[in-house]
Amino acid sequence: MPLSPNLRGALFMIVAMVGFTLNDAITKFSSESMNMAQVMLVRGAFASLFVGLLAWKRGALAHPAAMLQPMVAMRVAGEAGATVSFLIALAHLPIGNVSAVMQALPLAVTMGAALVFGEGVGWRRWTAIAAGFVGVLIIVRPGFEGFSVYSLVALASVACCAVRDLSTKRIPEAIPTMLVSTATALAMTVLGALLLSPMGGWTPISGRATALLALAAVLVLIGYQFIIMAMRSGDISFIAPFRYTALLWSILLGLVIFGDVPDLPMIAGAAIIIGSGLYALYRERVVGRRQPAAESAGPDMAPDGI
Repeated sequence: MPLSPNLRGALFMIVAMVGFTLNDAITKFSSESMNMAQVMLVRGAFASLFVGLLAWKRGALAHPAAMLQPMVAMRVAGEAGATVSFLIALAHLPIGNVSAVMQALPLAVTMGAALVFGEGVGWRRWTAIAAGFVGVLIIVRPGFEGFSVYSLVALASVACCAVRDLSTKRIPEAIPTMLVSTATALAMTVLGALLLSPMGGWTPISGRATALLALAAVLVLIGYQFIIMAMRSGDISFIAPFRYTALLWSILLGLVIFGDVPDLPMIAGAAIIIGSGLYALYRERVVGRRQPAAESAGPDMAPDGI
């Protein structure tokens, strides 16, 4: 029997999360043989090529000067900070821990929308936001055994992603999405080139490593395609929670590829964050917001400036 629109959308969302998480795993694996600036440069070059060709085919590059629009520039700046901090954290922490911290992004976007744009957020959602960040503190565990400064770097990535997503909401509708994506990919490639020397310089790269980074770029594009298909298939309130399956895939890949076994604080903190995010999504549906936090946040709850 054919799947209902909601179940089809949920399946598409799960596939998208698999694509994004595999990209993260490949990136982390690549960081063992080269610095993160080189990863940004090589992967960004492939992404710029793929996204640029797609944007050109769709006619999105007709007005390239739109890349300099202030909100586009602010989005790119937020993406730059998010990408650098995310990749640094990913290189030094278990992939599951980084993914767990990134699950707080929709809550951060909700908080930012209230503080910056004055959007109405009731006490229930403020409580959910507070609970979510308590979950983050449990994962980060500042002052306790197992604390890593790179957990704070992952949290900085959340803040930068929130700036990116809030800026995205203010980009004029006349500017094509593919143009913004092309600008982001190009900027991240240039940033990787600029950071290459400070981060240790160029390391000879094998054909296998190059192919893996090209695959990572393709996986992100596949993820975006499936997330668009998911959002167009059914009810967002039903489909959006399946974004949290990214954490399950991250834990699984971390265990299988890197031998990372999640500890109790990480599991407890992640459960609190996800529970808070789901409740905030529920409240947003109740009060009838047109764009819930889970929709306004980045598709993979992580930097997309590959």
